[in-house]
Amino acid sequence: MRILFVGDVVGRSGRAAVLEILPGLVSDWKLDLVIVNGENAAGGFGITEAIYQELLDAGADAITLGNHSWDQREALVFIERAPRLIRPVNFNQGTPGRGAALIDTKNGQRALVVNGIGRIFMQAFDDPFSAIDRELNACPLRESADAVVVDFHGEASSEKQAMGYFCDGRASLVVGTHTHVPTSDHRILPHGTAYMTDAGMTGDYESIIGMDREEPIGRFLRGYPAARFEPADGAATLSGVAVETDDASGLAKRIAPVRIGPVLDQTFPTFWAT
Repeated sequence: MRILFVGDVVGRSGRAAVLEILPGLVSDWKLDLVIVNGENAAGGFGITEAIYQELLDAGADAITLGNHSWDQREALVFIERAPRLIRPVNFNQGTPGRGAALIDTKNGQRALVVNGIGRIFMQAFDDPFSAIDRELNACPLRESADAVVVDFHGEASSEKQAMGYFCDGRASLVVGTHTHVPTSDHRILPHGTAYMTDAGMTGDYESIIGMDREEPIGRFLRGYPAARFEPADGAATLSGVAVETDDASGLAKRIAPVRIGPVLDQTFPTFWAT
């Protein structure tokens, strides 16, 4: 299975990059499964139903979220009728929506997509390890799903790395989101799970983690906020990770970072070159 995970889409600029670039990647790379983290897609904070549908129409098969899941209040309602919108599985009991979903892929297979959120330097939600463990045990790789992808939304690299090894051999891909800075540690772990600490953001990199630079710099200088953060509106770079799995095991055979756009050095999965 050919999988593309797209890192946090930030604001209008990030959405424009997805709408422009993703349909061509689906076609050119013959992608089977596309997952997009959309928790910053609406003005940098949250997601709306219209944006959710826009990302699906561009080629996404599932949309994951994170700590900004409910910044757009309508998400608390429309998530119940959005089966491919997945919020962190370890949110408090009774939270609307779902933390995992079995998704029909473009090639007729089925993929389990799980979203978790870390607790280090973040709000203290329920234990993500036990929550994700339950989902992996309930829908085992190859027995019930042809692929398993875990989006772990966290601040601490150590917690993300721990989750990678915790899931090794039970997931096709464990990828970190949230910090908006792509890491260079993409690799296949000893038991066959593809891993990357952070997929980076899909947004304007001439910014401070996707936000217009003036207010964040001012807050560091002043020590207090003077205005709200606004997403940067320059040309965006699509950032993420590409993985190819083995059909027999569901585990990863190859992994490569994806960066398409200005500012960062562009990189592609050469093993899918046409």
